[in-house]
Amino acid sequence: MTDTSKPGAHWHGAQMDFSQAMSYGDYLGLEQILTAQHPRSPNHNEMLFIIQHQTSELWMKLMLHEIHAVRDLVRADQLEPAFKMLARVARIMDQLNHAWDVLATMTPSEYTAIRPYLGASSGFQSYQYREIEFILGNKNAQMLAVHAKLPEVHARLERELHTPSLYDEAVQLLARQGFAIDAARLQPDLTRPTAADESVKAAWLAVYQDPDTHWALYQLAEKLVDMETAFRFWRFRHVTTVERVIGFKTGTGGTAGVSYLRKMLDVVLFPELFALRTAL
Repeated sequence: MTDTSKPGAHWHGAQMDFSQAMSYGDYLGLEQILTAQHPRSPNHNEMLFIIQHQTSELWMKLMLHEIHAVRDLVRADQLEPAFKMLARVARIMDQLNHAWDVLATMTPSEYTAIRPYLGASSGFQSYQYREIEFILGNKNAQMLAVHAKLPEVHARLERELHTPSLYDEAVQLLARQGFAIDAARLQPDLTRPTAADESVKAAWLAVYQDPDTHWALYQLAEKLVDMETAFRFWRFRHVTTVERVIGFKTGTGGTAGVSYLRKMLDVVLFPELFALRTAL
């Protein structure tokens, strides 16, 4: 029992003694989080660089938590709760986009001062980003090699490589709803990126031509488009921030930097959902 006679034992009814109780910091693990920044250079600006990337990884962890649940729900024909989660994913991506605003305050000279201390570390090596790409259908078996250093991570990504993507599950749902989907599309090579399919385009087109009849599928399609649109903005903000800070230098991880990132802007995750707009 707290001795309220002691100075500071209470304040306007708030509990003040946490010697025997869980505090805010305990619950959130703040000691671990706030001591996880270890700048390697003497430069003041490295803390910004570290925290921006660490917070982005936390948001990606939440994104994966949501997308995995969405895929399970679509597989189980439970679309209503999936819509809320997809909306949340799009908002998470908004947060990731705004994070680039903060990193963009780092000038080229400031980045140049810390770059030698980064070694070969690069966002290209983010295994959470790789998992997001895999679960959304942009798969590439060659990317597993980047993560061989961490056996558990490598195994997790390999499982995801061989698991139907969220969009694969949406296509399976179309088939279960009676739309004629080509057999080859229903049994794709799961290790390859999503390829456009005319039967899938025709099915989504039918949904959009009669949304009242196919309202749940129509909502699912629009939530997927919202998510991909946010994902495209995320990629665009990445490449523009990198160009602003380092120009066209080679990336620390060995990629071509801006040139490589610009190629990623052409990746389409849900091709039929964008192609059908021309056909409507």
